[in-house]
Amino acid sequence: MSRRAAKSSTRKVAASWPGSATRSLRRISGPCSSTRRSIAACALAKLWHTAPRPTERRSRRRRRRGSGVWPQRWSPETPATNCVALLIGKREIGYKEPTSPFRGHFAILKPASERNESAAIEARAPKKLFIKSFGCQMNVYDATRMADVLAPEGYEETAQPEQADLIVLNTCHIRERASEKVFSELGKLRELKEDRKARGQTTRIAVAGCVAQAEGAEILRKQRAVDLVVGPQNYHRLPDLVRESFMAPVVDTEFPVEDKFDYLTPPSEEKIRERGVSAFLTVQEGCDKFCTFCVVPYTRGAEVSRPAAKIVAEAEALARAGVREITLLGQNVDAYHGMGEDGATWSLARLLRRLARIEGVLRLRFTTSHPNDMTDDLIEAFADLPALMPFLHLPVQSGSDAILRAMNRGHGARDYTSLIEKIRRARPDLALSSDFIVGFPGETEADFQATLDLIAEVRFASNFSFKYSPRPGTPGAELADQVDEAVKTERLHRLQALVESQRQHFNASLVGRITPVLFEKPGRHEGQVAGKSPYLQPVQIDGSVDLIGREVLVEIMRCGSNSLFGRLVETPERAI
Repeated sequence: MSRRAAKSSTRKVAASWPGSATRSLRRISGPCSSTRRSIAACALAKLWHTAPRPTERRSRRRRRRGSGVWPQRWSPETPATNCVALLIGKREIGYKEPTSPFRGHFAILKPASERNESAAIEARAPKKLFIKSFGCQMNVYDATRMADVLAPEGYEETAQPEQADLIVLNTCHIRERASEKVFSELGKLRELKEDRKARGQTTRIAVAGCVAQAEGAEILRKQRAVDLVVGPQNYHRLPDLVRESFMAPVVDTEFPVEDKFDYLTPPSEEKIRERGVSAFLTVQEGCDKFCTFCVVPYTRGAEVSRPAAKIVAEAEALARAGVREITLLGQNVDAYHGMGEDGATWSLARLLRRLARIEGVLRLRFTTSHPNDMTDDLIEAFADLPALMPFLHLPVQSGSDAILRAMNRGHGARDYTSLIEKIRRARPDLALSSDFIVGFPGETEADFQATLDLIAEVRFASNFSFKYSPRPGTPGAELADQVDEAVKTERLHRLQALVESQRQHFNASLVGRITPVLFEKPGRHEGQVAGKSPYLQPVQIDGSVDLIGREVLVEIMRCGSNSLFGRLVETPERAI
């Protein structure tokens, strides 16, 4: 719609403006066939032609949608006279500063009466931040980086949402009923937000992560208490987005042109120490495998590997602050192919060898891997790299070739078991973990039995197993022969009983053995200290908290349902 046509449409419909002055203007792109869209088009045209032109580079796709970046950003000190008012007839329905951008093609405009709300909030200090993460280890890492990027804005982390000025739900879309769980949580937070408002306190609610990426603006439609929706590739913009949310709810889920890691604030040594002696470090994001049950390629994007030099720098900073164990993260981490310090492309094995040379790093791990990317040099690293722990999480999902084909896994059951044999020849003491999905569309009892046979053959120390649940937009959701829910439940119980018996057997096999334990924190009871075995098992002994950050030899005396209990054998042999 042209600027002249938008003005004409507005004159015709101004007298019949629907709703109150606080009514939202939504979905402003596309044909403006309705009264509301005509008004929105006029308002945006006025803003676009009044504001300074963008000066930073943006992709053409984003500019066509109306996104722009202005030379300066709005602040609470911006005079109201600098606002571009939105007028319907003689009534001012909202405002937006010309120095603040529209993001993507979505805008909600608040009434002009709320202009000074953000100024009052910014004046309060310090501000409290509560982040709740769902799902995978990468979300845990992302949550720490969100806290880091918000720290310069005056936000301090709190464990109590009732104290928080900003609440972030960092969501996961993999688990069953992920969206429902998020909206259930948002319902509780809406009540908390209203309670704090009654006491004169303002609360911002942000939804981040993969549910945010998948649902986008729909989250704002379903739950109006939400102020900000941000995808997993955009959280480096959180400070700006939070500021913008004071004048209008914000959605930022487009994949950015810039690399978010270049814009993240590094944590202080003090903050790293607070988080403990074990840390996650993202080295790769996204996936190109397109398994038919999985949303990751759609929510995290294509495979991208960080440059090795930046990973090494982050790992060195962690080690200087006392981190002794680093777990490298990626949706498909063994597909890592980042630029090395020498300019060549490095594999994950070469990256691991470089990180093992960092002083203070005692242990290295990586997760999650795909069988098709488990290369020979990575298998060799298990054989000759002492810092690489003898524990591997390698998802197989099913033991049936027919189901693996339907899942688009790119390998068969025999390919998986042969790979495991090869890895165990290189590292005989290796323990395995895996993912299993039961009840995938078309799974017969024979298919499920093939999965049980594979589990019995391989033997796993731990596992993550789930009933299949369709994900909107994935090919699996459209397949015929969906398995009855009762059948899925019964099969899941049988599978979990088998792998749990294997886990307990593995734990019991360590009783009487001497194993190195990295101690991380005080134990459950006074006089105890807790750590982890090389196989990620919790271990508790009677000892001093001075052992925290040290790897010592421990004799395992007994095992409980989830933990091992032992005694100190000798003076710490790998203390830093």
